[in-house]
Amino acid sequence: MEKLKESMYQLIVETSTNLPKDVRRAIAKAKAQENAGTRAAMSLDTISENILKADENVSPICQDTGLPTFKIKTPVGVNQLKIKEAIIEAIKEATADTKLRPNSVDSLTGANSGDNLGPGTPVIKFEQWEEDYIDARLILKGGGCENKNIQYSLPTELEGLGRAGRDLDGIRKCVMHSVYQAQGQGCSAGVIGVGIGGDRTSGYELAKEQLFRTLEDTNPNEDLRKLEEYVMDNANTLGIGTMGFGGETTLLGCKIGVMNRIPASFFVSVAYNCWAYRRLGIKLDPNTGDIMDWMYQEGEKIDFKQEMEKAAASLDEVTDEVREVVLEAPITEEKIRELHVGDVVRINGTMHTGRDAIHKHLMSNDAPIDLNGQIIYHCGPVMMKDANGEYHVKAAGPTTSIREEPYQGDIMKKFGIRAVIGKGGMGPKTLKALEEHGGVYLNAIGGAAQYYAECIKKVDGVDLMEFGIPEAMWHLQVEGFTAVVTMDSHGNSLHRDVEKSSLEKLSQFKDPVFK
Repeated sequence: MEKLKESMYQLIVETSTNLPKDVRRAIAKAKAQENAGTRAAMSLDTISENILKADENVSPICQDTGLPTFKIKTPVGVNQLKIKEAIIEAIKEATADTKLRPNSVDSLTGANSGDNLGPGTPVIKFEQWEEDYIDARLILKGGGCENKNIQYSLPTELEGLGRAGRDLDGIRKCVMHSVYQAQGQGCSAGVIGVGIGGDRTSGYELAKEQLFRTLEDTNPNEDLRKLEEYVMDNANTLGIGTMGFGGETTLLGCKIGVMNRIPASFFVSVAYNCWAYRRLGIKLDPNTGDIMDWMYQEGEKIDFKQEMEKAAASLDEVTDEVREVVLEAPITEEKIRELHVGDVVRINGTMHTGRDAIHKHLMSNDAPIDLNGQIIYHCGPVMMKDANGEYHVKAAGPTTSIREEPYQGDIMKKFGIRAVIGKGGMGPKTLKALEEHGGVYLNAIGGAAQYYAECIKKVDGVDLMEFGIPEAMWHLQVEGFTAVVTMDSHGNSLHRDVEKSSLEKLSQFKDPVFK
């Protein structure tokens, strides 16, 4: 039992901190396709640096370690209850060691269990097979990309693509639309798993199961192989790009599976995964619990450090002029009005985290501190408390901002907040408030939790801890915290522009391809 728990703990830590080789190769390919000096190229450089820092620090690649989902195959006769017990103990230990963020929340009260355990968490799927070893696989899929999952019921009408019927071409349209609707909110460039058929539940399960395939495999179903290739060839022409900034790579992989259905229902289910595609597997000795082998780590491991040094040596290839601005709170309205979409901002000084619970709380309560002229960071960090009771940031990338759309503009006006940082952009209500109030939205690089953690030099304190570590308001001292202005106080929004242009490009794919 102890050895089995130790093996499961290693699987959790490696999955959280060590990106698989096939994903590294896909990101390197994406980097090679981008034009130097663009926002997309800068984003991929940050992602590469973040992967290296996660390796060095043995810390989470992204602070949102998601809902741990295990897929376990066992020989006949193996005690699955013991495996479940080992996984639960390993989850508790990994959370305490800050390899996982405490993410299990009571759906009725909002209370965080603090150890990633509770009804339904973690997710463990068992299956028996005839092999003589245990196949244990884990995927950590964060909330930002989970929220961009989508399910279609055919026939249906799709924006930009028209009618999608109950055939292979209708499926094609759904898959293409799923990439478009995700935009940059799921931390593109991403990977999609697609499940065709089944019912509403089994269809999503099949879609998520596709995410356990390797990016470089070949689909044995000829029709699905052609469809996967078609999507990879064409989804990257939509111009959504890394983080939704525009660019050459929107999708890193597309994997499609099919199952039978009942005549009345035809579902196409899509599981969207971010670039921080954290899934690994181990082969276990069923008698001892020892790790026999690791999965997804075959082949060449990309040396991002060497790639970044090569890029630095060819800076004369930069194609875009980028204006850099230093911000330090408190920020005046005049300073904010000087910023425009495309500016790169480097922040020194103070910022404060605030996510869903904080925004809801501030709508009807006073702030615990003076927020006039301050910066709010949409972030749920991973925190470590030392022996002296002081907190240290272990991972701190941005969360998806669109969830705060109902609150953000009102909160900014009420408290005088001048800047918000997040990922994926916000909607028209926030954009209008930025223009009226004199505010700005800054897009940080989603998933770059180690990169941003190193910019945070000190934790000054915390308020509203009753909401749990991810949802509390943390007061941080930062240095050189980099983000891009994507919504300014003049009514401009990069996210709105990219969504509009990608919809126009999507409409080019409405004519039948597969008959």
